Amino acid sequence: MADEAGVGRLLVASLHQGIADVLPTRLEFYESWLNPSGLRDGRIGLAPMAAVLSFLRLEGEPYRLVTDRAGEYTAEWSVSEMSGFHRSVLGAAPPALRARLVMRYARTMIRNTYGGSRVIVRWRKGVAEVDIRGSIFCEVREPVADPLCGFYVAAIVRLMHLFQLDAGVTTDHCRATHEATGCVMALSVAPPGAPA
Repeated sequence: MADEAGVGRLLVASLHQGIADVLPTRLEFYESWLNPSGLRDGRIGLAPMAAVLSFLRLEGEPYRLVTDRAGEYTAEWSVSEMSGFHRSVLGAAPPALRARLVMRYARTMIRNTYGGSRVIVRWRKGVAEVDIRGSIFCEVREPVADPLCGFYVAAIVRLMHLFQLDAGVTTDHCRATHEATGCVMALSVAPPGAPA
């Protein structure tokens, strides 16, 4: 859980594991900020997290791989922390309702990764517009060429998959590219049995 504007333990742990998976030889370097005591206590401040993300962006393609993997871990670990009752209620809902319930849970999950973020979801004809304000990943001084929202895309897709929903998420706008004030994604969920 994150405090009002703090970094949540789940985000720190998932980024640490993503770095260990993708950049194992660089893990010691990143542990200067993602230190074991901070991981245990769930107390990593904004400045160390900003440093980790800034250095990760300098790694090039591994940034995307690490943040995607971290998003998947965040979804998996969030679901593993759910009560069995909550999981079974979500899993038993009809697909259209399940997609909305899972997105409601995704809002909480994202808010718990970083307390300064806010998620607005608008549904229209089975497609959701997901607007993430205050993304810690997209806090950059200079605009970047490509969106930095991969963590959220991967987390939402994995969360949907964990509840037997085939979802596609695309980034329409990213605050890091300076084309919008928030990160806006489109989420579509294929009906069960639809061709891939």
